[in-house]
Amino acid sequence: MASVSLINIEKRYGAQVVIPKLNVEIADGSFVVLVGPSGCGKTTTLNMIAGLEPITAGQLLIGARDVTDLPPKNRDIAMVFQSYALFPHMNVFDNIAFGMKIRRLSRSEIDTRVRNVASRLRIDAFLDRRPKALSGGQRQRVALARAMVRRPGVFLMDEPLSNLDAKLRIEARSFLTKMHHEVRTTTVYVTHDQSEAMTMGDTIVVMKDGLIQQAAAPLEVYNEPANMFVAGFIGSPAMNFLELSKADTKLVDREHELEFPVSDRLRAVLDKYRKAKVVLGLRPDALRPAPRNAEPAGAPRFSVDVAQHLGHETLLDASRGPHRLVARVSGTDDSKIGETRAFLLDLDNMHLFDPDSGANLASGGTGPNAR
Repeated sequence: MASVSLINIEKRYGAQVVIPKLNVEIADGSFVVLVGPSGCGKTTTLNMIAGLEPITAGQLLIGARDVTDLPPKNRDIAMVFQSYALFPHMNVFDNIAFGMKIRRLSRSEIDTRVRNVASRLRIDAFLDRRPKALSGGQRQRVALARAMVRRPGVFLMDEPLSNLDAKLRIEARSFLTKMHHEVRTTTVYVTHDQSEAMTMGDTIVVMKDGLIQQAAAPLEVYNEPANMFVAGFIGSPAMNFLELSKADTKLVDREHELEFPVSDRLRAVLDKYRKAKVVLGLRPDALRPAPRNAEPAGAPRFSVDVAQHLGHETLLDASRGPHRLVARVSGTDDSKIGETRAFLLDLDNMHLFDPDSGANLASGGTGPNAR
């Protein structure tokens, strides 16, 4: 196993700067997820670690070795791609063993490694089959086995579950997480799926336009997003944002007769904030309709536009003037489309953001490109 350090890494294609300057420390044995929208630079970063993309400037260390200019075969890494990339004319055993045969390991060593890994991944019954006789989930495990037999210092995974259906993806997420806890090999995992990032990573690195927006543990990223981009990207449904005005101890939109109280913690933040406008962030979980016969005075009222019934929960899309929000409520909620409801707020789950920079005014999370 080995740590990975990206120090002032830059990537340019001619005059176009794709990664301006990247600093990431990946601890030995950790599972780090690079997450962000398409074009944010996450796959380019992974390819630079792998040696598939040259680094324009900066330094890359794997363990104590400077591998910035080394070819992939000398970096002690194994990569699993989005496509399985299996040889269709070879059976599972030969697909897994191919790399070891190239390195001229002994037959006994190859046999032992293949069967041990196949047993761990529960594909030992398929060693004589060709890829076309396997399901998508089984093919993905063959691709993982081919990487694992290398016993690398670092696993690199580029959206390996994106070709699986929803049920298989959930099973595979659980399997990969369990596998990592067993083998503890340093893993860098790329995905655009924030659910995968939240459920699999020890650390989430949220990227946008080649810059790190926040790097922290999953729950810290969720509960203390560094800025509006992170708050909107991590969490499903996304956080609600409402631009409001300061008014003593409240946030208001007088034109549309809305007012929101704030907690004592955020009140202290507002006292130091000099701008007239601020963005209120509310997770869908922080909102619930007040009982119709006991609506508190001054509670914000929104018109229900859509009710998405999902069985165990219901998502209410509601609006008032230019303000839109989604509330996650009980599956037994009986709100009707077109009805105006007063909403109760969880004051401990409110966030305040600067409308210009997007920064979280009360977060202790790391900002863009922090190490």
